[in-house]
Amino acid sequence: MAEEFRYQQLENWLLQGLQGERWRLGERLPSIRSLCQDQGLSKATVQHALQRLEAQGWLEARPKAGYFVAARPANANPPTSRARIDSPRPVTVSELLLDIMGRSAAFDLLPDLAAGELPPGIEALNRAIGRALRRQRGEGHQYYDKPEGNLALREQLAIHQGRRGWQVAPDQLCVTSGCQHALFLALMATCERGDVVAVESPGFYGVLQLLQQLGLQAVEVPSLPDSGMDMDALEAVLERWQVRAVIASPAFSTPSGALMPLDNKQRLLALADRHDLVVIEDDIYADTALGQAPDPLKALDTDDRVILCGSLSKSLSRDLRVGWISGARWHARILRVKLVTQLASSRYLQQGLAEFMADGHYAAHVRRQRQQLRANRDQLLAALNGWPADVRASVPQGGLSVWVELPEHVDTLAAYPRGLEEGVVITPGPLFSVSGQFGHCLRISYAHPWAAERARALGRLPALLL
Repeated sequence: MAEEFRYQQLENWLLQGLQGERWRLGERLPSIRSLCQDQGLSKATVQHALQRLEAQGWLEARPKAGYFVAARPANANPPTSRARIDSPRPVTVSELLLDIMGRSAAFDLLPDLAAGELPPGIEALNRAIGRALRRQRGEGHQYYDKPEGNLALREQLAIHQGRRGWQVAPDQLCVTSGCQHALFLALMATCERGDVVAVESPGFYGVLQLLQQLGLQAVEVPSLPDSGMDMDALEAVLERWQVRAVIASPAFSTPSGALMPLDNKQRLLALADRHDLVVIEDDIYADTALGQAPDPLKALDTDDRVILCGSLSKSLSRDLRVGWISGARWHARILRVKLVTQLASSRYLQQGLAEFMADGHYAAHVRRQRQQLRANRDQLLAALNGWPADVRASVPQGGLSVWVELPEHVDTLAAYPRGLEEGVVITPGPLFSVSGQFGHCLRISYAHPWAAERARALGRLPALLL
């Protein structure tokens, strides 16, 4: 029996037990050793199945104790709004988005709220970058780094990806100035002006900005809050229009935090092969997983057509403009585009980040952050359950935000200026659509702890919106 099928079989058996309450909330599952013996499986197979269930939010791993049934926030009303599929069109990004970004409010209702103490991970990162800067000697500052970036950092990134199930060599990676830059390089290297790109809807507005700047057309594919891009809809789009590339976020897509299941990933790759697509994987949210980080789509890529783009900006620091790209069959072209558009990345930032990761500080930071993000998410969902209206919200197992669907008469765009008068910045749903859909929806972030001031701002939203 194929190893892949064996872990899927165990995962399904365990999931049936969890759904049927064979193991109740807080109970410990059988140990890895006993599962190996009872099921006749290897330790690696059992661990992989358990880690996948952890990534989906069913289990919680406790050091030296095992796997326990996790608390899943009660929310019986997931969003039901579904994007309509229109013909491919040029993209025009709303000026409202520029206003939100100008206020540094993409992930905060109160961007001007006074900051607290630096997290331990950021303090360790700052020290590592400071040491790298002090070590600079000679005339190295007079020269550009190689386009592919610092080797030590690429080695650490390769190790990090290997832990997620994707074995990659350092020379298959290129350091970029964040994930947005990586997505830009991927589109520049694979598409020509006028080409059609399939995007998730609702989806990442940064992608829409890039399509507009590059003169590319977008076709919206519905994205479901529990499973991401709808493969039936994508197949219908591909049968109808000539699509050059598809951009997807299998791991906790924004704004809903959807996690694409394995069978959908496999189907996406099959469709890409059949229609000769470029698949651009936006993997920026993977390390915000509330459990084990899921395997990237790239790990299943046997045809060398998935371009993976990532960054530490969502899991570590938005101010750290360091990302990476693995360009598949287009990697050499991507290196040339980077040389033209950026020349090189900062050496000392890369060196400091490489040291930070090699010393284990990044892994420790992610473990600490996971607990905080889970608490932040649960507090947000609890608050939404108390709103005086029919409110539907996604229950993400990773990412930094919840997608909120309000009654159809609500106009979140009209509520935006009213929020500013109250000192609150909301992120209206139409920003996540090419055609301005989802007017009664909005994204609410749980990236920050719900301090008293922020909680009060959240409490003011019903009066502004409903």
